[in-house]
Amino acid sequence: MAMLSIQGPNSRAILQQLSDTDFSDAAFPFSSHKVITIAGHKARALRLSFVGEMGWELHVPNKSAVAVYKAVMATGEPLGLVNSGYRAIDSLSCEKGYRHWHADVRPDDTPLEAGLAFTCKLKTDTNFLGRKPLSVRKQRASGKKLVTLTLNDPSKPLWGLEGIWRNNEVLGYVRRAEYAFYLGRAIAYGYVERPDGNRITNDFLESGSWQVEAMGTMLDASLHVRSPFDPKNLRVKGLYSEAAK
Repeated sequence: MAMLSIQGPNSRAILQQLSDTDFSDAAFPFSSHKVITIAGHKARALRLSFVGEMGWELHVPNKSAVAVYKAVMATGEPLGLVNSGYRAIDSLSCEKGYRHWHADVRPDDTPLEAGLAFTCKLKTDTNFLGRKPLSVRKQRASGKKLVTLTLNDPSKPLWGLEGIWRNNEVLGYVRRAEYAFYLGRAIAYGYVERPDGNRITNDFLESGSWQVEAMGTMLDASLHVRSPFDPKNLRVKGLYSEAAK
């Protein structure tokens, strides 16, 4: 199988020209999937995004991949469709706040610390691997939390592994950093820990003065409790006019 990901404000318009499937929100909501016919070929379409935009993944048999790709590119060219690679995906996913397993989340991190508790069914009776220790951890104060920082100076780059400082005290280091093209500045994610071991609250995060140390230089930064890009998650739902407000 091959996978083609068509993302962005015009993704629905492109796909609608190539298939009889109804790609509207009502007929094809976010996080759903269907077997469709596109450009005369069968494919499974998933309305998912790893870049924070409205879009679909097309899972296509290998023998149909080139034909479907050419049809999508020809139809999308008048609407500005271009090829993008994994470095673009890395930048966009970082700006959106989507987690990467190899950087943002590792075996020594918990979903609670990574801001992923919503993916665990702790409010149900459903059992899952790791539920017991995670439930225990939830009852204890966590002195570690993944935070989002953007540099105040848009001309300065970040690469990762820089030190994170709050009120002239180092609390952690950057796990992943990218240039955020929508925000127009570097964005970074890293875990911070309170030296006293107490729980990290939003008040603690928002009341501090933050800096990132890059190659011995202290760079002023702004902390964001939520992703600064589309925090209401409207763009993946195709609500671009509301997201722009």
